[in-house]
Amino acid sequence: MSDESYDHAAIETRWQEAWDDAAVYRTPDDVEDPTYVLGMYPYPSGKLHMGHVRNYTITDAYARYRRMQGDDVLHPMGWDAFGLPAENAAKERDTNPRDWTFDCIDTMKGQMKSMGFGYDWEREIATCTPDYYKWNQWFFTRFYEEGLVERRDADVNWCPSCETVLADEQVEGEEELCWRCDNPVEQRELDQWFLQITDYSDELVDYIDELEGWPDSVRQMQRNWIGRQYGTRLPFDVTGPDGHDHGTVEAFTTRADTVYGATFFALAPDHPITEELVAEDDDVHEFVHHEADPDGDEPNGVETDLTATNPVTGEEIPVYVADFVLSDVGTGALMGVPGHDDRDHEFASKMGVDIVPVVAPDPGEDDGPEAPDVSESAFTDDGVLVNSGEYSGLDSESAREAITADTAGAEEATQYRLRDWGISRQRYWGTPIPVIHCDDCGPVMVPEEDLPVELPEFINTTGNPLDEAEEWKQTTCPDCGADAVRETDTMDTFVDSSWYFLRYVSPDLSDAPFDPARTNDWMPVDQYVGGIEHAVMHLLYSRFFTKALADYEGLEHREPFTNLLAQGMVQLEGEAMSKSKGNTVSPQRIVEEYGADTARLFMMQAAQPERDFDWTEEGVRSTYRFLGRLKDLVQSFDPDAGGSGDDPITDYVADEIDASVAVATEEYDDLTFNVALREAQELVGTLRQYRDYADPHPETFERGLAVAVRLLAPVTPHLAEELYDELGGDGFVAEAEWPSADVDRETAEKRRQLVENTREDVRQIVEVAGIENPERIDIVVTPEWKFDALGIAVESDADNLISELMGESHIREQGDAAASYGQDLQAEREALSMTLAPEDEYESLVAAAWLVEREFDASARVVRADEADDDVANTAEPGRPAIDIVE
Repeated sequence: MSDESYDHAAIETRWQEAWDDAAVYRTPDDVEDPTYVLGMYPYPSGKLHMGHVRNYTITDAYARYRRMQGDDVLHPMGWDAFGLPAENAAKERDTNPRDWTFDCIDTMKGQMKSMGFGYDWEREIATCTPDYYKWNQWFFTRFYEEGLVERRDADVNWCPSCETVLADEQVEGEEELCWRCDNPVEQRELDQWFLQITDYSDELVDYIDELEGWPDSVRQMQRNWIGRQYGTRLPFDVTGPDGHDHGTVEAFTTRADTVYGATFFALAPDHPITEELVAEDDDVHEFVHHEADPDGDEPNGVETDLTATNPVTGEEIPVYVADFVLSDVGTGALMGVPGHDDRDHEFASKMGVDIVPVVAPDPGEDDGPEAPDVSESAFTDDGVLVNSGEYSGLDSESAREAITADTAGAEEATQYRLRDWGISRQRYWGTPIPVIHCDDCGPVMVPEEDLPVELPEFINTTGNPLDEAEEWKQTTCPDCGADAVRETDTMDTFVDSSWYFLRYVSPDLSDAPFDPARTNDWMPVDQYVGGIEHAVMHLLYSRFFTKALADYEGLEHREPFTNLLAQGMVQLEGEAMSKSKGNTVSPQRIVEEYGADTARLFMMQAAQPERDFDWTEEGVRSTYRFLGRLKDLVQSFDPDAGGSGDDPITDYVADEIDASVAVATEEYDDLTFNVALREAQELVGTLRQYRDYADPHPETFERGLAVAVRLLAPVTPHLAEELYDELGGDGFVAEAEWPSADVDRETAEKRRQLVENTREDVRQIVEVAGIENPERIDIVVTPEWKFDALGIAVESDADNLISELMGESHIREQGDAAASYGQDLQAEREALSMTLAPEDEYESLVAAAWLVEREFDASARVVRADEADDDVANTAEPGRPAIDIVE
């Protein structure tokens, strides 16, 4: 076997068994405030895909890192086990969803173990078990008692392919497709159970600013989805041509300052007045039933014979029925201001409606406002009012306040895009909604002592299988004892995932969903990791549940996840992997051929966790070769042979070991694993160079190996355990102490930059001067007065830097050289920063001189300025020594 391969299968099996035997990843119930690291639990679809592997490698690496930092760590795993795919799979295979689901769980759990993921499997949950979904039913009942549950007729999103209702958040894109099957969604009216998430609209949006550990993109997506807008409700009286009063219709607007520019009024196709017109007006009937297209690219509408009276101007404006007005947004009516709204402008241009500018750009103090040309496009910014009667000349904000205050019937209002969460699903494989329907009592909650309401045996049928479970449906009313029937809808599976992170804290508790005292100590989750696709649904619902449980069940936190990382996709040739495209890579094949550590390391070093990256077979092979070289490096180490360590090369290597720890530790803290791993890999490269170029000092070399192994341990845990053991480590590397450094990151990076700048300058001189065989390379350190001058320049805020410099006698004595350097510092003042101190710079260059010798096959000397020729020394600057090459 070459030094670039190793028996990964034997090593990984050995250490997985050792971890299990020692219960390394078990989190005892009595630990206090463990670091809670969690990846979004998977749907058990059959096999892990690369997206799973990336997600769970991120959480596993971070959990391992925190454990090595001395933390108690909670890192559990479970299964989002209810859902339509299992039901469909069972139908296709003529089996039942439960058996199919648990077969998938067994397969995926085995794959997770083969990847070396360090989970506390004693806390495993599966949401399809009665022990779990009993508490979904209990929460439903508690929320009902607190007024957070309502049953009502509602227009719902219906997927005819899945034969079930979808929440708004599950309808995707302008084409309104089902999030699961990508088929078009229809509208139906059904009796539905709703959780009143809108009761928490303000808190959900207000708390977003406090989620500082969340990506800005996710926070903005939640703001947009909640869609809070502050504005004004204006009352418009709507009348017909015969004077028939259709009543007052309120329109919500965020731009009351534009009311003088309202040239039409529009109603939604299902507004009550529209429904009256449908029966009377053939054109409106035709439009509503055959032409309206709310999802279309263009706004469409039809003019009615009604007019609306502008409550501010008294002007009567035409009323349209328009498909871009939605009944569930605002009031189902709007005032159209085409001069100052893009959509209204497009509609008015199409319909021949007047377009009037009433807000002009602010001209400043000198000139009066000039009405903008809005014939081709709307002016949508705030500005100064024009053509607006007594309000002309006011700025937009002041005008909004004044118009709202002055107009009879107008009032300030807040509008939300967020709607209550419809949880009713007409499927089998979900949590039965714990309601009994009695002809006399109406809907009655199932008593707590009768929970869980368990699913009956699966019935393979179209539509809702629970409707066909006659024996299961028939029951008695808990209140009056009369014959009654069970609710046959099941809960949206997002109910399951809205609190599962709480169940991990006390998964075996039989008399409550979670232990309050322990949950209040262990929660919230410190680091949560999952896909950006859950930014609205799962994350929003989890926040709602947490807030409701804080209000009614004693939780002491109101947000579930302190830090959130939304990992990027794993791609193949620039495209997301998917079964439908046939471009997937099997994690199991990679584990068998190269090992789990190779897959984990390649995935984590390829890019920052938040970014997409391309899977390449060559990248995997290269990673495998690196691990083989690392193993060879450790195995070839002889602690009884080597040099004394009293040499600058050893000093350099010792410095690099410290630098690697300083940088990698900060990067692990920030979850920028790719940068941390680059440090570990470059340290291994430095150790190989040290071994090949010099007679390594055993203690320094061994420390370097031990550090490299521990820096890699969170990501390559199996090989790290093997090598840690070979190096004589006590216990498991998974429980070893994280290495410490005797240098801070800033100093380490300054030292590295100095060395790299110096090597780059030598390369450039050799190339430009055409030097083929340099005999000696002198590296001349900057004279100390230049370091002093730089320090003064960095600290000074004087206008005349040169005068300040010349006030220092030892700098002034340098004459023209000081004046010239002072001018350079003055010119670059904004970008200046301190370098290493003079002696530190000298020692760093002495320690690194061997790299120059090795690269250029020439002797290298580090010379102090007073030992070099003046014409050479005068060109040296702090952080940029002078170079003198002798051929």
